[in-house]
Amino acid sequence: MAKTMKILSCAFNMDTACVELKMADDTLISIDCTAVENEVADNMYQRSELDYLIYNDPVAYAELVLNGDPETYLKTVTEYKPLDS
Repeated sequence: MAKTMKILSCAFNMDTACVELKMADDTLISIDCTAVENEVADNMYQRSELDYLIYNDPVAYAELVLNGDPETYLKTVTEYKPLDS
């Protein structure tokens, strides 16, 4: 069973365009947000959702990228549902 590492700090660095994490074991992780967007976001709505997470909940963004399925998440939260007339 994999042990979950505790995140000590997590923030978006505007200078590098990366979400940077420091883990409890002193490991540093830097997620290149531009590369992630280019890989998984197909449209402006998906990019906007990623941007929202980056600025408002960088821990959730990091967990999604490192442990989740960002493509499925983005397709789910940005799905177009027209209103019935």
